[in-house]
Amino acid sequence: MKTIKKKLPYLLLLLVMPILGVIYTILNEHPRTATQIPLPIDQEIPFITAFIIPYIIWYAFIFGYLVYFCFKDTDVYVKTLITIVVGELICFVIYFFFQTTVPRPTIQGNGFFEMLVKYIYAHDRPVNCFPSIHVLTTYAIMLASFHIKNKHKWNTYFIHVMGSLIILSTLFIKQHVILDMVASMFLVAIIYGTVFEIYRVRVAARV
Repeated sequence: MKTIKKKLPYLLLLLVMPILGVIYTILNEHPRTATQIPLPIDQEIPFITAFIIPYIIWYAFIFGYLVYFCFKDTDVYVKTLITIVVGELICFVIYFFFQTTVPRPTIQGNGFFEMLVKYIYAHDRPVNCFPSIHVLTTYAIMLASFHIKNKHKWNTYFIHVMGSLIILSTLFIKQHVILDMVASMFLVAIIYGTVFEIYRVRVAARV
C-alpha cells in the first residue's frame, strides 16, 4: 500500500494519455486533403486479418508497461512517458500540416478477425498515418525496457516479441505503410536519446 501511495503522483501523469487521444481524434475527424506515400514494396505486403490481435493488444501493452516501469524504475518511466508525449505532439504537428492516408482493402468474410478489422476501420479513419503512433509508442517501450534493471528474462522476451508483432501488425492490416513505420522509429530514437542524455547530464551536474 505504501508503494502505491508513493507512486500515485507519478501514475497520475498517465492522465496526459487521454488528452493526447482527444487531440488525435480531432485531427482524425477533421476532413482535409491527404497524400499517399506507399513504396513499391508496400504493394507486396499481404493483408492478414489475424494481425488485428496484436494491433488491438497495443492499447493494453502501452498502458500496462508504463505502469510496470513506474513501479520498477520511476526514472525510466518518466523518461519514457516524456518520449511518448513529445513524440505524439510532433506527430500531431505533422498530421496538421502533412496529412497522409493509406488505401484500405475490401474485407471479405465475416469471421472473428474480419469483424475486428471492420470495427477498427469504422472507428479510425485512414489518416494520421505518417508517422505511426502505434509504432512510436511501442518502439519507445521496447527501447526503455533495456534500462529496466532486474527484470525477468521472459518479460524482456515478451516486450520485444509482442512489440515486434504490434509494429508489423500496422503493415499487415493496412493501417500504415513502411515509411510510417520507419519515420516513427527514427523519431523515437532521436527523442529517446535526447531525453536520456539530458537526464544523464542533469544527474551528473548534481554530483
